Amino acid sequence: MSNTSDSLVIAKRNLIRMTRIPEMILFGLIQPVMFVILFTYVFGGSMQIGGSTDPDVYKNFLMAGIFAQTVTFATAGAGAGIADDMHKGLIDRFRSLPMARGAVLTGRTLADLVQTALTLLVLAIVGLIIGWRPGYAAPTNFAKILAGFALLLFLGYAFTWIGALIGLSVRTPEAATSGGLIWLFPVTFISNAFVDSSNLPGWLQPIAEWNPFSATVQACRKLFGDPGLSPSDAWPMQNPVWASLLYSILIVAVFRTLSVRKYRNAAG
Repeated sequence: MSNTSDSLVIAKRNLIRMTRIPEMILFGLIQPVMFVILFTYVFGGSMQIGGSTDPDVYKNFLMAGIFAQTVTFATAGAGAGIADDMHKGLIDRFRSLPMARGAVLTGRTLADLVQTALTLLVLAIVGLIIGWRPGYAAPTNFAKILAGFALLLFLGYAFTWIGALIGLSVRTPEAATSGGLIWLFPVTFISNAFVDSSNLPGWLQPIAEWNPFSATVQACRKLFGDPGLSPSDAWPMQNPVWASLLYSILIVAVFRTLSVRKYRNAAG
């Protein structure tokens, strides 16, 4: 069998497994919805975006950041799933089959991508219910909105390869979950996701502006027509769509290579 067909078989296996454990999907949906509600109604009236403290402005500013945070947090689930398969010896069973070695990891990341897409869909509906309106600050269209979600899914897919490497590098699913989350908090919060990056301390601003996460958030705000585009002269902020694509391609290239190599060593 080819690497592609092997990967699709593994992806199907993981999707079937997810449907048999519905609480995995449910908990994955609850967390981002809670973030939307908490940030919108707790901080919405106190955040200044573009000189305005209007809660409606912050709602529309916030959603791109929540979308991006949601897709990157899928990293922890990917790592935990792979670590669980390693811990239970499932990887040894796959090793005995005539299949491409990298297909196990590719199939897992594709299945996680499907789950992430479902979560984004639900989150977009929740955003519309609470008042998010694409085109609020600048004209947009359906194609641009789809492009924004495509960038989000690509970022999420790239980050699941980081999760795959973590899952292969630890001994238990619990360690993979912790390892998958501990570095995500500074990545997502030292960014333009929840506050205007120009309000950060001077030494943090360049870190936030060159953060791959920030590039995707800026790109989505531009494509969605949301308020709060960073006025920074940093290249990723001036060219966010290209920056988001380049960052995601680079992350996939590096971490897929490292993950497949780690998998081959573990299963060798």
